[in-house]
Amino acid sequence: MSTQDSTTDESEESGEAIIETSSDVVSSKSRPTSGPPVFDVEDLDVFYGSEQALQSVDMEIPSKQVTALIGPSGCGKSTYLRCLNRMNDLIDAARVEGEVNLNGKNVYDEDVDPVALRRKIGMVFQTPNPFPKTIRENVAYGLKIQGYDGDIDARVEKSLKQAALWDEVKDQLDSSGLDLSGGQQQRLCIARAIAPDPEVVLMDEPASALDPVATSKIEDLIDDLAAEYTVVIVTHNMQQAARISDKTAVFLTGGELVEFDDTQTIFENPADDRVEDYITGKFG
Repeated sequence: MSTQDSTTDESEESGEAIIETSSDVVSSKSRPTSGPPVFDVEDLDVFYGSEQALQSVDMEIPSKQVTALIGPSGCGKSTYLRCLNRMNDLIDAARVEGEVNLNGKNVYDEDVDPVALRRKIGMVFQTPNPFPKTIRENVAYGLKIQGYDGDIDARVEKSLKQAALWDEVKDQLDSSGLDLSGGQQQRLCIARAIAPDPEVVLMDEPASALDPVATSKIEDLIDDLAAEYTVVIVTHNMQQAARISDKTAVFLTGGELVEFDDTQTIFENPADDRVEDYITGKFG
């Protein structure tokens, strides 16, 4: 059972609201914003065939901070995340309307190459997906695809260190990435995502399949990555969002962005009653 699930069950049994104790887990970090937002999303609608998955979403994502996307299943969190690097282009039935501006440029303009875009915006998925290659080859994969002509071994080492994995694998770089534990595989995938030096790292529930110890390592890693990268994470674990993020966006059923604000405000004093109801476990 996840931390979120157990907390929700306990709150329902005792009648105590999660929001009343959230100050114990809400991060007190205060990473300063610097300059204009990395993403400025305006009037974003997404459809899968005739079904609308996102409705008129507006959101500015700040640079070098962690932005968490939370909400019940099917509310459009992952759909929104995939819009940021045009992963929805790979779904035939998907249609995207509106603007997703990255540093002032709409990524859906006709002159934007989606492959080049994804070099700037790395992505880590819910289930670790290392390639059936060595640890070194996994991390170097993106560099070789891009024709990187620098010191690949040095970049591999740097990325593994950034992913807090180097000390555990430095003597087995020629072993298969598939031989690592689940938590190590996820950190390997993070190293692979950051090796090409993207500006943004997207994470779709990166710790949902991991045990608590591995989850803690991923959370610590996300905190470290925010010093160099803009991080956007989808999570079902509200305590996790409270611990690691600077900003939190709450999506609710129907693909509506209900509230987006500083994480502490969202968890301690949300403006919308529906957000409080969701956080306290009254629905979702």
